[in-house]
Amino acid sequence: MKTLDDLLGEGVSGRRVLVRADLNVPFDKNAPAKGEGAVISDDGRARAVLPTLIALRDAGARVIVMSHLGRPKGEPDPKFTLRPVATRLAELLASSVVFADDTVGPEATQAVAELNDGQVLLLENLRFNKGETSKDDAERGAFADELAKFADFYVDDAFGAVHRKHASVFDVPARLPHYAGGLVLKEVEVLKKVSESPEQPYVVVLGGSKVSDKLAVIQALLPKVDKLLVGGGMCFTFLKAQGHEVGKSLLEDEMVSVCADLLAQADGRIVLPVDVVAATEFSADATHDVVDASAIPADRLGLDIGPRSTSLFAEAIAGAKTVFWNGPMGVFELAPFAAGTRGVAEAITKIDGFSVVGGGDSAAAVRTLGLDETAFGHISTGGGASLEYLEGKTLPGVAALEK
Repeated sequence: MKTLDDLLGEGVSGRRVLVRADLNVPFDKNAPAKGEGAVISDDGRARAVLPTLIALRDAGARVIVMSHLGRPKGEPDPKFTLRPVATRLAELLASSVVFADDTVGPEATQAVAELNDGQVLLLENLRFNKGETSKDDAERGAFADELAKFADFYVDDAFGAVHRKHASVFDVPARLPHYAGGLVLKEVEVLKKVSESPEQPYVVVLGGSKVSDKLAVIQALLPKVDKLLVGGGMCFTFLKAQGHEVGKSLLEDEMVSVCADLLAQADGRIVLPVDVVAATEFSADATHDVVDASAIPADRLGLDIGPRSTSLFAEAIAGAKTVFWNGPMGVFELAPFAAGTRGVAEAITKIDGFSVVGGGDSAAAVRTLGLDETAFGHISTGGGASLEYLEGKTLPGVAALEK
């Protein structure tokens, strides 16, 4: 596939470049304002695309940035406006960012026409248009036609969206000369390394809520790993498969037999918690205690792995040459249930090898807990895309760039 460096070599001064970024940033849930007055809680995804935007801006391109935010239902919704993201992007770029209040309508059209060399424009939320996510090829294609009219070239640097067959990801590159941004290239390179040629010992750490969400990646990685450490809400279905009662903890009954089969196949390579932090309710103020993983009280729910489990996981991680981590060990957003995630993350930073944080909540945990981002080999910007790549699926956005 052609790259951003190829495009810059061809010369972009005075040319219009449409950049698909992933600016789907999280907002502070405790801040009362939504929409225009919302407070961004983690700008990691915005910072990740800065090198591409700066390179194009400094080369004199007229940069048109597009992104989605949240899940509006195909029509404008002020709760999901990208305007606060435009403000933050301007701060990060240390230069003005023009904002269009629509995506392909009259305001966007005028803003594109008035754009000067070296200026950056952010279009309003792509998902305010039904054509962006439509499963109908014609409807999606019609929206892609409108977007493509804005530019001479297309650059995709939104790795977090490449697993979606959406207009801005899959259809626009078919209509314009297209190039992969540095972030997309780096992500694919890293994931290829951990899926095809990881240095052994290889340890994978999985957390999050549901086994069903991670089943395909477990099946794909289990033959390749030395240890698969399972925490988060998904561990309780595995514990149930071992015959333990899990109280009110998160449980997928229909996945218990699947977990039992995985444990049998793993021959001891799947490592489960031996203790958990069990609380009376899902609240930072709830009464909670550390209990044995085989003796969770009927009226309690597990919200974090316990200290013995954290030490067990850290010991398994310590000898690894490659670690892939996706999913927190507990409800890290609530202080009483953050220790497991913190302990495992800190263990990963200390390995004498290569570590990958698989985006999503794991990346958010690194920043929320104030950990040193540079201590990890790579922090992905796309949790869903990372998992689908490791499952062996074709990513529509990457396929489109390769054509």
